[in-house]
Amino acid sequence: MSQIVVPSVGESITEVTISAWMKKNGDFVNIDEPICEIESDKASMELPAPQAGILDISASEGDTVDIGSVIGSIKPGDKPAASSSDKKSPTTQPSNGAASNNDSQSSVMASPAAMKILNEKNIDPSSVKGSGKGGRITKEDALNARASGNGASAAPVSQPAQQVKSSSETSVESRPLNIERSSTKKKMSSLRKTIAKRLVAVKQTTAMLTTFNEVDMTGIKELRAKYKESFKEKHQIGLGFMSFFTKACCIALEEFPSVNGQIDGTDIVHFNYCDIGIAVSTPKGLVVPVVRDAQVLSLASIEKSIRELATRARDGKLKLSEMQGGTFTITNGGVFGSMLSTPIINQPQSAILGMHNIVDRPMAVDGEVKIRPIMYLALSYDHRIVDGKQSVSFLKRVKELLEDPARLLLDV
Repeated sequence: MSQIVVPSVGESITEVTISAWMKKNGDFVNIDEPICEIESDKASMELPAPQAGILDISASEGDTVDIGSVIGSIKPGDKPAASSSDKKSPTTQPSNGAASNNDSQSSVMASPAAMKILNEKNIDPSSVKGSGKGGRITKEDALNARASGNGASAAPVSQPAQQVKSSSETSVESRPLNIERSSTKKKMSSLRKTIAKRLVAVKQTTAMLTTFNEVDMTGIKELRAKYKESFKEKHQIGLGFMSFFTKACCIALEEFPSVNGQIDGTDIVHFNYCDIGIAVSTPKGLVVPVVRDAQVLSLASIEKSIRELATRARDGKLKLSEMQGGTFTITNGGVFGSMLSTPIINQPQSAILGMHNIVDRPMAVDGEVKIRPIMYLALSYDHRIVDGKQSVSFLKRVKELLEDPARLLLDV
């Protein structure tokens, strides 16, 4: 008999959550066949069967277990032969030729978490187009899937309205009882619990303040419009806004080192390099992969690094080392339509820059009112290490660099 042991999934991770069992208790499994999906606060992975045999499950879905824990075992045994009673004759098939839900599930490649979500939504997996490798349905595909007319569950039959007993009864009592009122409850994922714990800790342990400024994005928009085609043709990647902001922050961080510093006990640590964390929204929550040594990277190299990290973050394939050691963070709420926000510091860093949406606004330019594309910027900082003058000067320097993109190239 072989035990199923939770393996180490990364440095400093001590526990994982069992997100789904791909096989049932008592099922026969082949060696190296995926049987379980576990989820840490950083990523998820599938556990293969250590040997062929009969599965004996000892931990349930949703349980949080320590690394090295035994969550089941596999007893030696042969695969049971299919009996004649298990074989269905053609006359037992539905007259309309439609396959059963189990039949459709068995012919579709989907992660266990995705299959669970589809079952809860009563959606036929064969109607969902998978974006994973080989057409595999991912958890994100399942979350975005909508029931079709054939796969959706039947609408509840409207119940007759209660008979009005008297003219004095309220209108609420006479309403038809055909409104579905329901709620769901599920355990927080490991990633969500970690995010909640860290955000509360930041609010409790830092003297966090936020300062604001606005940036006229005319220069950057004109530069992108002029060179975006040639830039993409040469570097095989689009010229976005993030590379400009990353480069501007690197220059400003070198001029204001306290914004690029951290508190270590009673000491202050200053870094002579810029490892910039880029906040990425994923189906499982917010993660912050780090672009290393961004101060020496070109705009093209920054764009490529961000694209690669963001893609692997959304696919749940980031390594733990790729999310550690940042010295400063940039978060872009503008992609979701945010006009203004106060981002929370990513400890142990001392500051974070918040980008927002670009809106055409009337601005006074050389004594005239002109319409300009304006973005509001927010810098949240730890007042224990960064003074008000430094934070305001830092944000002002970022504004100058962005409004005159030539400064980024000339470093002036």
